[in-house]
Amino acid sequence: MLSFDSIRQLLIMLLLTAGVLSHYPAQAAETLRIAVIDTLSGPFAKEGDAMVSHLRFVASRINAQGGVLGKKLEIAPFDNKGSPQETLIILRDVIDQGIRYVAQGNGSHVAGALIEAIDKHNERNPDAAVLFLNYSALNPELTNELCSFWHFRFDANTEMRLAALTDYIADQTQIRKVFLINQDYAHGQQVSSLARQMLATKAPEITVVGDMLHPIGKVRDFSPYIARIRSSGADAVITGNWGNDLSLLVRAGAEAGIDVEYFTFYAGGFGVPMAMGAAGNDKVFQVTEWHPDVPDEENTPEVARFAADFAAYTRQRTPWYFHRTHTLLAMLVAAMEKAQSTQPLAVARALEGLQYSTAYGLARMRAEDHQLLQPLFLSRFSEAARHETENSGYGWVTVERIPAEQTALPSSCVMP
Repeated sequence: MLSFDSIRQLLIMLLLTAGVLSHYPAQAAETLRIAVIDTLSGPFAKEGDAMVSHLRFVASRINAQGGVLGKKLEIAPFDNKGSPQETLIILRDVIDQGIRYVAQGNGSHVAGALIEAIDKHNERNPDAAVLFLNYSALNPELTNELCSFWHFRFDANTEMRLAALTDYIADQTQIRKVFLINQDYAHGQQVSSLARQMLATKAPEITVVGDMLHPIGKVRDFSPYIARIRSSGADAVITGNWGNDLSLLVRAGAEAGIDVEYFTFYAGGFGVPMAMGAAGNDKVFQVTEWHPDVPDEENTPEVARFAADFAAYTRQRTPWYFHRTHTLLAMLVAAMEKAQSTQPLAVARALEGLQYSTAYGLARMRAEDHQLLQPLFLSRFSEAARHETENSGYGWVTVERIPAEQTALPSSCVMP
C-alpha cells in the first residue's frame, strides 16, 4: 500500500506531465506575428487594406508550405490613422503583446517616428528587440542620415525612383517645361527637392515652371491646382502623390482637358487607372518593381498564376500590385532559415547582404544601409497593354527595365 507521501509525489508527477502535454500542442502551433501598423481608415484606407491583403496572401502561401522553422506567419493589422503619434501608442501595445516584427510603409513621417522609437526600445531592451520592415516609406533619409540597424526597406526610395523618371524625361525632346506637385510631408518635399536637382543636372534646358505642395489627404478639388498647371504651360507633371491625392489630381486634369504627361510613382492602382481612362492613354508613366505586362522573359507564368490566385483570394476586390510584399516575406523567411532563428538580432544579421531571386531578376539587401536593390520598370498607361488594369480598358506597357545595380545610389549611412 502506497504511503501518503508516495501518493502525493505521484499526483504531482501526473499533474506536471499533464501540464507538459497540454502545453506541447500550443508550442507546436506557435505563430510568428508580424504587426502591420498602417492607415486602415480615412482617405488612404484602400492603400493600407491592400497592403494587409497582399501580406496575408503571401503569408498564407508560406504557411501552406510549412511556415518558417515550424512556425506559421500571422499578419496582425493595426490602424494608425496615418498619425505618427497614434503609431507610437500602437507600437507600445504591440511590444507588450510580444510581437517582435513591425511592418509599415504608407507615410515616411510615420516611418521616421518608428525608427526612432524602435532604436530607443532596442537599446533599453536588447532581449526584446523589434525589427522594422518598411515596404513603402520612401524618404531617402531613412536609409541615409536616419539609417538604423533595425530598419530594412524593401521598396526603391524616392531618389532611386526619381533617377529612373528623370533619366527618361531628360531624353524627351518634347518636354521643356515641368510642373512639380506633391503632398506636403517628408516624401512629397523630397520629391520636389530631388526632382529640381536631378533635372538641373541632367537636362538644364528643362525649366521647372511650378512647384506646389498641398495638404496630404485633405484636398477634395484639385481644379485650382490644374488651373495653375495649365497657365504654366507645362509639358509634364512630376508627382509623388499616392492614393486619393493622385486619383483626384489626374481626374481633375482629365476633366479640364489639359495636355500634359504625368510621371508618377503610384498611378497603377487604387482607382487611379479608372480615374484616368482614355484621358491617360499614353500620357501617364509610373516606375514600379513589377506590373502585369512586364516582358515575357521577366514575367514568368508563375507570377501570372500568383496574380490570378490573389484576385481569387480577394474575390476580385484588389488587384495584385505590391509585388515587393512577396519579396519582403520571402527574404524574411530566407533570413530566418539562414540564421536558424526567429530572434530579430540574428535575423537582421542574416538579412544584411542577402540575395533573393525574384521572378524579374536578382534582388539584394545592401548591407551598408539596409536598402533593397531590385530591378525597376518604367511603364506607360496604354490601350496597347496586354492586360487591362481595374477593368479600365487600359494597362501598362514597359518602356524600360532598370537593372538592380543600376538603381544603386550612394548612401551616407553610418550604421550604429
